[in-house]
Amino acid sequence: MVFSLMLSSLLVAQEEDTLLVETAADTIVKKDKDYKPYNALAPAKAAFYSAILPGLGQAYNGKYWKIPIAYAGLGAGIYFVIENDKQLDRYRSAYKRRLAGFNDDEFSNPNPDGPPRVSTDGLIRAQKLFRRNKELALLVTAGIYALNIIDANVDAHLQQFNVSEDLSLRPGVNFDQFTGKTGYGLTLNFNF
Repeated sequence: MVFSLMLSSLLVAQEEDTLLVETAADTIVKKDKDYKPYNALAPAKAAFYSAILPGLGQAYNGKYWKIPIAYAGLGAGIYFVIENDKQLDRYRSAYKRRLAGFNDDEFSNPNPDGPPRVSTDGLIRAQKLFRRNKELALLVTAGIYALNIIDANVDAHLQQFNVSEDLSLRPGVNFDQFTGKTGYGLTLNFNF
């Protein structure tokens, strides 16, 4: 009887599965990661392009939205250099006319008997102020130009930096059950 039960389990007919796909047991599917080849000269080329024409390095890196920012900064700096230079020339020419003995400059009083609107000491102070502002505007403009070059260089370096989805850094909150306090920290996860 036991033998017939065992034999009957072998006699049950089953249909063959037509959707079954046969694969080799030793086949491993590898995901292809699309890595760009490392170009060691890309940061130098981007910096060179930005040094030749501001914003060209950003265009080389594909960051077109940074170009108006670079030109706005440089344009504002150049505007203040020119404006302070004009004011410096106005006060300098008035001061030179006063030293020559004339009282007909734009800062003198239209009434010849009254005191001038701006004294000679005021003209000297104004010249110092506008010279200082002009030099400061030149330094700021040179700084913006240098930042333009540095930005293009750093951005080209960071474009070649591989940021994988298998690596994550997340802030985390941990509750310590022993002390009853909350601990804060960062969690670094690697996926292999």
